Amino acid sequence: MASNDPALVLNASYEPLCVVSGRRAAVLVLTAKAVPVAAGDAVLHSERTALPVPVVVRLARFVKVPYRATVPLTRKAVFARDGGRCLYCGAAATSLDHVVPKSRGGPHTWENVVSACSRCNHVKADRGIAELGWRLRSTPTAPTGAAWRVVGARRVDPRWRPWLDGVPVDDELLDEPA
Repeated sequence: MASNDPALVLNASYEPLCVVSGRRAAVLVLTAKAVPVAAGDAVLHSERTALPVPVVVRLARFVKVPYRATVPLTRKAVFARDGGRCLYCGAAATSLDHVVPKSRGGPHTWENVVSACSRCNHVKADRGIAELGWRLRSTPTAPTGAAWRVVGARRVDPRWRPWLDGVPVDDELLDEPA
């Protein structure tokens, strides 16, 4: 792991706050603003010190941070929410689809956007699922929680798993085809 790979920053209460570079995480540790919680493979060397580059740090003091009320609607976040699967048939998802097509006034919201395989997306086209007699495998909703707001569209390091309740960490789900 290189020192510029991302690191998860936790509040003093272990709530996820943000993601920073590995070098920034090391600086937080060296300045006693944070303590390392999980170390990566890389090591930063100085003349007298060797510091394992942390992948998770916890701030020494509690910081109150105002969050946005909603999680941003992104392609990667939709794939993560839906488990990388088509909500129509369960196959591997390769695209996004509006349940109520935009051409028919469907909004671009969490409740109307789902992951879909290319076959289902092509067959559905600009029709509603009721016209086709289809059903969704689950009801699409906006994800909630601090972990979703922090991670957003970033690639999630599996070593962050204990601190990211409710966010899929499987690399296959987040590195979907383009």
